[in-house]
Amino acid sequence: MKVIYTIIICLLSLATLSANNAPTDNRSLQGIITDEKDGEALMGVNVYLPDLKKGAITNEKGQYRIDNLPLVRTTVQVTYLGHQTLVQTVDLRSVNDLNFALKESSAEINEVVVTSLTGSSLIKRTPSPISFIARKELLQQSSSNIIDAISRQPGVSQITTGSGISKPVIRGLGYNRVVVVNDGVRQEGQQWGDEHGVEIDPQSVNSVEILKGPASLMYGSDAMAGVINFQSDPILPDGVINANVLTEYQTNNGLINYSVNTAGNKGGIVWNARYSDKWAHSYKNKYDGYVFNSGFQERAVSGLIGLNKNWGYSHLTLDYYNITPGIVEGERDEKTGGFLKPVVIDGEEGTAVATDRDGRSYRPFVPYQQVYHYKAVSSSNIILGDGSLRTIFGYQQNRRQEFENVMDRNEYALYFQLHTATYDVRYSLPEINGYKLVTGVNGMYQSSLNRGHETLLPEYKLFDMGVFAIASKNFGKLDISGGLRFDRRHQSVKEFEPHTHDHEDGDDHDHDHDAQIFPAYTRNFQGLSGSLGFTYQLSDGWYTKLNLSHGFRAPNISELASNGAHGGAVRYEIGNPNLKAENSWQADLGFGYSSPIISGEVSLFANRINNYIFSHKLLDEDGHDLLTDGYKTFQFVSGNARILGGEISIDIHPIERLHFQNSFSYVNSVQLNQPDSTKNLPFTPAPKLISDLCFDLIRHGKTLNNTYVSVGIESNLKQDRIFSAFDTETVTPAYTLLNASFGTDFVHKGRTWASLYFMANNITNKAYQNHLSRLKYTDVNQVTGREGVFNMGRNFGIKLLVPLNF
Repeated sequence: MKVIYTIIICLLSLATLSANNAPTDNRSLQGIITDEKDGEALMGVNVYLPDLKKGAITNEKGQYRIDNLPLVRTTVQVTYLGHQTLVQTVDLRSVNDLNFALKESSAEINEVVVTSLTGSSLIKRTPSPISFIARKELLQQSSSNIIDAISRQPGVSQITTGSGISKPVIRGLGYNRVVVVNDGVRQEGQQWGDEHGVEIDPQSVNSVEILKGPASLMYGSDAMAGVINFQSDPILPDGVINANVLTEYQTNNGLINYSVNTAGNKGGIVWNARYSDKWAHSYKNKYDGYVFNSGFQERAVSGLIGLNKNWGYSHLTLDYYNITPGIVEGERDEKTGGFLKPVVIDGEEGTAVATDRDGRSYRPFVPYQQVYHYKAVSSSNIILGDGSLRTIFGYQQNRRQEFENVMDRNEYALYFQLHTATYDVRYSLPEINGYKLVTGVNGMYQSSLNRGHETLLPEYKLFDMGVFAIASKNFGKLDISGGLRFDRRHQSVKEFEPHTHDHEDGDDHDHDHDAQIFPAYTRNFQGLSGSLGFTYQLSDGWYTKLNLSHGFRAPNISELASNGAHGGAVRYEIGNPNLKAENSWQADLGFGYSSPIISGEVSLFANRINNYIFSHKLLDEDGHDLLTDGYKTFQFVSGNARILGGEISIDIHPIERLHFQNSFSYVNSVQLNQPDSTKNLPFTPAPKLISDLCFDLIRHGKTLNNTYVSVGIESNLKQDRIFSAFDTETVTPAYTLLNASFGTDFVHKGRTWASLYFMANNITNKAYQNHLSRLKYTDVNQVTGREGVFNMGRNFGIKLLVPLNF
């Protein structure tokens, strides 16, 4: 702790020295935005300064104005639907007027500003491979959760446990190797388990940045696979108050969703508030019918209040999230093949065959989970001369309860309570001869408690600290960036002794173990991370990227010390306290091209991981599955791994308004120096091809606007490169899904008063199992001979968004 305080004091002192020369004047930026083709003024164009979180919207004359700006160099981004995005750097010390002429969209890749190592940067000038998903793209698809919504991106997959629980996978790596960032802090919700999703309201997400590859420089341990940064709504221009209502319905699982939002900015006092509610009953497919107990309920409340002034900004964000998902166990009736449900018969626990009425019930059956996530984040960015000091402090509390007693639905067996405090202090030094330098310290403190009578993990405390320095430099067409980071993690496990925990309702619950199963221990992990990347603009259309990176990840508590049955994951897991920290070397190479007719990008990678940690199934003395408490038993082990692969994206624009978008993702993951049965690493996603043909019916109508129709396929190839030893994985056949969508904006006097979207997924009602579905390994249906539960069948969805502007 003393080291952290010393570093923070040094950063504050450095910032204070820069502040002595800070100019006291401020600047306004104004201009006119027109259509390049006909010169007409464009109304409703968004002009935004992402580093300052300030912006404006053009009026009916195409005029915009942003006041109270500091005298600094910054990035300005101009976006307008149906037109190419413009991005450029502006020096507010010398520029007051700035006009733009926008081109209509074609196949050319839009310029997108993303979070880079030393601030905001154009995506084609960022060495690391990054995918960007805009709000409009999120609205144009049906999904059951936010990870499901981004899983169609190249190189991104999801591990699912039914339709309510999804975990992100980037280039074959998941769990604690992917850091999820929301509200500027890493989301900590006990993401080590298969049955643990990401506690984020999808409606609160405005855009998504997906960084593929080690990102330990900015986020420390656990960012070995990459980072998914969920970004909230941008701050509105001064004097603007907005509100909107979104409603959604999906036919397959009866999903009902609505979200209400209001935001505003008056004199630099900014706010944003949202309430969301969602219900879904069990989903269905043509092989299983209704998948019993796969429904869920979700509720979220969030709010932001803060100040935006010429000295910077300071914001406070509060979030509440609750989800109640059912747990699919997949037990079958031997005579009918139907799912079994627990019931009370003559005062005793028994089973009965689940009915279609049960499948359409919005009330979860036993077993089910109850998850609460609370979060408070204080973030600020203070302009100090030509530099800036950014601080983010967060607190999160995650409560996860599991209920499995049909005799008493309100009696929880498992109850994990996780407290996490995160800190991030970084100072961006004044730019010197084009060099940008950022230095800082960040990390977290965690404390985990067991409040239930069943224990899968011991209680533990964790403290992380990371110190980093990052630099970048532009040499015209060449951009270079990189840095170094040192991390240290201290983790201590509390000795388990049978004792009594006090329940929140005042009742006591005794642990039902007779012997100690979690010995006390302390582990320290430390590692050095680094990266060096280059981008080069070969011509107006061509660019190339090269990035070399070294990542570090300490094993999580589940991998080290788990010892218990995971009902949601349908397995019994045993940890390994002797595991070492993972470390990786990765090389990324990319080429991109953009023209009015065709654009595309090829991104290749090679990743070598030492001490790669994974779980495999255990067998008994007779070679059969080792059963513990009725569950198949898995244990964590490690080895050296090599992962190769990449993504190809091509967008063809043969005629105006027609887009043919294609992407292909491939990952090959092997454990080195192993026989065939243990050579391939588990949870490697199948090769994936996605093709969409989209036609813009109306672009600038007076009543209907941005009207489009799209049809496409999602094809997962056969995955036979599996970890077959101990029957840990089985081959997954290939499958192809047919999808379609339609959408339009309703316009009156130049303003959008409603947006409507229709989606159709799996139109042919294909019965399939995704290779990363945990339900693929539930019980065999003795009537049909099929193993496991299948994914969702045909699903139609509709969304209606009504914006209100004041």
